[in-house]
Amino acid sequence: MANSIKRPADGLALQITRPARQAGLVEEDSEGTATYLATVRVHAVDGLLIIVDVDELTDEEEADIVATAIQDTGSVYTSVEVSVGISGNGYQVQVSNAPDAGLREGDTPSVTIAPGVILLGNEQAGNGSPQRLAADLATIRRDQLPR
Repeated sequence: MANSIKRPADGLALQITRPARQAGLVEEDSEGTATYLATVRVHAVDGLLIIVDVDELTDEEEADIVATAIQDTGSVYTSVEVSVGISGNGYQVQVSNAPDAGLREGDTPSVTIAPGVILLGNEQAGNGSPQRLAADLATIRRDQLPR
């Protein structure tokens, strides 16, 4: 993803148009008009933001993913609940807790996608590999889905 964290008038945000579509956080009609914008929780741990569609995941599924991240990193910070919003010709999400994960304005996080989940990694984090953890959490999410 080539998008970096920006500071619009209402705090830090990240343009997530393509990942939001791929993860199912937005739905559009045949004309490209948004028909569903997810309410999400954005959880922060060292090196990673975990964006979860609260309508798509059960509380238990979300807790499993977040607890795994907490255990792996030995950290937990603020979680915020926001809605995916329309921004220009795409979608964005507020990430006011990005600094907790070590992400700042101008940073371009790595992106990992699973159904109902977007994982934003800070590759500069000194706690191991956020990209590896994001891949592990995406696998957990895929394993939660009915087969």
